[in-house]
Amino acid sequence: MELNPVFARRLYLAALVEEMERPNVPRLIEATGWPRRTIQDVLKSLSGLGIDMTFIQDGKRHNDGYYQLKDWGPFRRDWIEDKKRDIRSYIN
Repeated sequence: MELNPVFARRLYLAALVEEMERPNVPRLIEATGWPRRTIQDVLKSLSGLGIDMTFIQDGKRHNDGYYQLKDWGPFRRDWIEDKKRDIRSYIN
């Protein structure tokens, strides 16, 4: 299996959002080591793949909350979980 690194990054981040408790940008930065802008760009791009992600506002400040994956769209969750190690290996 060979994956484009950009595509792999998107799948990997979506999987992290699904498995983490109350994932927000700072927690995703900590988990991945990626820059804030990369995290934000990848989250924004997921809808273009058909992945339904939403932001749950949970606080008084703007952007105080977390992300929630609602639907994997055309992807099979079990395949992504089985291939997560392979997916991560294609991220440079």
